[in-house]
Amino acid sequence: MSPSNSTARLTAISKHLESKESKMSQVQSPQQLPWDPNSLRFPSHDELPILSDAPQGAAWVWGKEDQLGRLNLLTPERVKVAAAEIKTGDMVRLDLPLNVPMTPAFGREVFQHKIKTNIPDMGYDDTYTMNTQSGTQWDGFRHFCHVPTKTFYNGAKSSDFVGENPNLRCSIHYWADHGIAGRGVLLDYYHYAHTHNKPYHPYKAHAISLAELQACATTQGLDIRPESQGGDIRPGDVLFVRSGFVQEYYKLNPDERHAAATRKSPEFAGLSREKPVQDWLHDCYFAAGVGDSPTFEVWPPPGFGPDHISLHQSMLSLWGCPIGEMWDLEKLAVKCRALGKWTFFMTSAPANMPGGVGSHANATAIL
Repeated sequence: MSPSNSTARLTAISKHLESKESKMSQVQSPQQLPWDPNSLRFPSHDELPILSDAPQGAAWVWGKEDQLGRLNLLTPERVKVAAAEIKTGDMVRLDLPLNVPMTPAFGREVFQHKIKTNIPDMGYDDTYTMNTQSGTQWDGFRHFCHVPTKTFYNGAKSSDFVGENPNLRCSIHYWADHGIAGRGVLLDYYHYAHTHNKPYHPYKAHAISLAELQACATTQGLDIRPESQGGDIRPGDVLFVRSGFVQEYYKLNPDERHAAATRKSPEFAGLSREKPVQDWLHDCYFAAGVGDSPTFEVWPPPGFGPDHISLHQSMLSLWGCPIGEMWDLEKLAVKCRALGKWTFFMTSAPANMPGGVGSHANATAIL
C-alpha cells in the first residue's frame, strides 16, 4: 500500500471513529447528571436513575436549580427545526375566550371583566379578575405534587410557595422567561371515535388507552412511537389531544353548561393513567401535553395507590412536564384535516408572574 493510500485509509478510519463517538455522545446516559437537553436519545421510563433525594420515578435530571423540566428540550436548534413546519402561514389561536366556560368546573371562580372610565367619552381601562385554572390554562409545577411525599417538581415543598418565607421555586415566570415554542402534534381522538362508531362522549369518564391513541394516529398517517424507535415523535414535541370537550360545550345551552359543570360527580374523558400510557408519555419526551378538556386525563380517577398514580403527579411533579387544559383545538383540527398534516409550529407566552402557579396560555398554532 502506498503512503498516500495508507494516509487516506487512516484518515477515513479516524473520521468514522469520530462520527461514531459523536453519535454516542448524543445518547443520554441515565447516570450522567445533569442531562444534556441537546441529546437525541434519552433514557426510557424504566431506565431512569434512582435519585437519593427524590420519589421513585422522578426525572429531576436537569440540574439542582432547574425550574423548566421538559421545557429544557425546547432548545434553539429544536425551535429552529420546528419553524420548518410552517407551510401556509395560517395562524390559529388556541385559547378560548377568557369568559369560557361560563361556569368553570370544580367550583373555580367565574371570570370577571369590568371597564373603568378614566375620562368620560374619551378614555377607558379594564380590569380582569380570574382564576388561571378556570379556562384555557397551563398547569405549572406549583399546581400539583407527588401525593405520597407531598413534594413538587425538583424537590420543592408547599413552604416554598406559601407561609412565612415563600420563594420563587417552580414559579410560572421561569417558563415565561424561557419561552415556549416548538413543534405541535395533534391527535384528533374525538373525530376518530365518532368515525369508528365508538361509544364515546367527552363528558363521560372514558379513559383513552395507548392502543386507541395509536389507532387514532394511524388513521392520520402518524406513527406515535419515539423517533429513536423509528416513529414520528421527536424529543421536545408538544402533544395535543382533542377529546371534543369544546365542541360538545358549544352544543349546550347556558343552563345545560351550568348543570354539566356543577354535577355532584363530574366526569370527563381524558388519557388513561395506566402504565402503557405513562411509559409512552415519558419515553416520547414531550415538552408538554395539551388537551381540550378540564382535566387532560380521565376523571374521576379509576383508583388510588402506587398502581394508579395520576398523570398530573407523573408529569408535573416527577418529570417536570407542563400540562395544558381546555385549549381550543376546534379550528386547528379542521385545518389539519384539510391539509392532511398533523404537525405544526406552536408558540405560547405564559404570564410573566413571579410566584405564579399557572397561567392562561396565550397560544397560537402556525400551519
